[in-house]
Amino acid sequence: MAERYNAIVVGGGHNGLTTAAYLAKAGLKVIVLERRSILGGATLTESPVPGFKFSVASYLVSLLRPQVIRELDLSKHGLQMAPSVGTYTPHWDGYLDRRTDHADTIREIRKWSHRDADNYDDFKQTVTDITRFIRPAIDLPAPDPYGDPQEWLAYAGLAKEFGHLPLRTKGALLDLITGSAYDFLSRWFEGEPLVGTMSASGIIGTFLGIKSPGTGMVFLHHYFGEIDGSFREWALPQGGTGAVAAAIASAAQSFGAVTRTDAPVKQVLLRGDRAIGVVLDSGEELYGDTIVSAADAKHTFLEMLPAGSLPSEFETSIRNFKFRGSSAKVNFALDGLPTFTAAPPGTGHLMGTVSISPSPDYMEKAYDDAKHGHPSHRPFLDMLIPTLVDPSMAPPGKHVATAFVQYAPHKLAPEHGSWDDIKESFGDLVVDTISEFAPDFREKIVGRQVMTPLDLERTIGLTEGNIFQGEILVQQMAFNRPVSGWSRYRTPIRDYWLASSSAHPGGGIMAAPGRLAALEILKAKKGGKYGVIQIDPAISPWLAAINGLVSFTLFIAIGVMFSHITAE
Repeated sequence: MAERYNAIVVGGGHNGLTTAAYLAKAGLKVIVLERRSILGGATLTESPVPGFKFSVASYLVSLLRPQVIRELDLSKHGLQMAPSVGTYTPHWDGYLDRRTDHADTIREIRKWSHRDADNYDDFKQTVTDITRFIRPAIDLPAPDPYGDPQEWLAYAGLAKEFGHLPLRTKGALLDLITGSAYDFLSRWFEGEPLVGTMSASGIIGTFLGIKSPGTGMVFLHHYFGEIDGSFREWALPQGGTGAVAAAIASAAQSFGAVTRTDAPVKQVLLRGDRAIGVVLDSGEELYGDTIVSAADAKHTFLEMLPAGSLPSEFETSIRNFKFRGSSAKVNFALDGLPTFTAAPPGTGHLMGTVSISPSPDYMEKAYDDAKHGHPSHRPFLDMLIPTLVDPSMAPPGKHVATAFVQYAPHKLAPEHGSWDDIKESFGDLVVDTISEFAPDFREKIVGRQVMTPLDLERTIGLTEGNIFQGEILVQQMAFNRPVSGWSRYRTPIRDYWLASSSAHPGGGIMAAPGRLAALEILKAKKGGKYGVIQIDPAISPWLAAINGLVSFTLFIAIGVMFSHITAE
């Protein structure tokens, strides 16, 4: 007889492992099923070049929720992180080297523009105020506008804080949510390398240009993070990003969760409209009270469920969910450090991020290529040399460089053929781009790994190679992620839950979707409500309309009330 579990988690990425850890910590019998031979999903470390370790896909940590680190005691399970010390941007007329030292950063910016240097503190304060205001929302389930109006009460504190924000900060928040990263930054800055580099945060993993409306939201998403209480800081995990997944997996196992690799799930088993288990590619069946998918929305709903099991309107919404992969990853094994033509003395500038984003025009032209299905002729690159802070990633005296590349559109123009056809020439293009600013880079390469969007899709399971399991667009966030009315990790299939980055609050090494999904599952099990209450389909549209109206009115009333209180 097949063994039964309280919860079966499909997908051993960092979100799936996080869900498993919280459920196991609460005393549930949990198993994690990972299709590959290694846990981690996109958060993994591998050695495709012998002796060198690569963070194959994800490469930096900032968004990882401090609650997860604390509640799962990840430091006890081996997680160690070294801060990234700044961003170095080479330019044809020099360079911009922004370090963690504030005075040094101001001096660097002043080389390019006195106005920018004078405005930098004001910019930082405005963005800090916005992120402090928004950040609590990423640690709460998104309220369902068609659900229980009481869900909005958790956001009462947010409404209160909104009332306290200065008027210009409220305006800046609206600009970010609705506008472009470039337009927002141009309110403060004019220097080419500063605007070019900072606007890059608005297009990471998104098929838009820095001047496209919507990139302000992506920019804001990348400012949510913190390391050891320090906001907007980034860190390198010791041992690569796979160390994050390994620590979470260790925590889950310490609570009794079982993890299985080489266990691809073929289909979720249903009994009526309820999930009761899974069948593996091997034919093995496992049964559970709760089935949790940590895969993206397409895999979760369109590939793992039997055809016809979803409401047609829901299925249509999932098919319209935008992935649009736009990036690639190229990892290098190096015989030594590259020498950039324009750079400060020493190697300190290489200990943070090397950003090939010399100007806004450079960035926008990279997008122009992608719009027509071409890899960017001169792409934006975000490069790290992690061995400068973690020598264990390479043999003594050697180094690893990892380059995030955009744009690499998943859907290529016909003249390119497939990504398999142009994979190596694309890798050469990345080398050429780096070599434009560091002429000796090519001769330092002893091995490389090119991960195209197609590779990210086939190998890691990211639909269209999208690193966030769905674009970070305002229309795909909060109660619209992945489908309006289904943002709180539940699905139309009873006892089937979504715990991936396709759910609120989105992608990055965050672990928030995994944590929040687990807490909602535990809440449902404790209350015994989910899967029991049945609503007559004839009255459900009316109930949804009433609840939506009450929810909206309640949220607006709270905001107005606190605004008046603040004004008085």
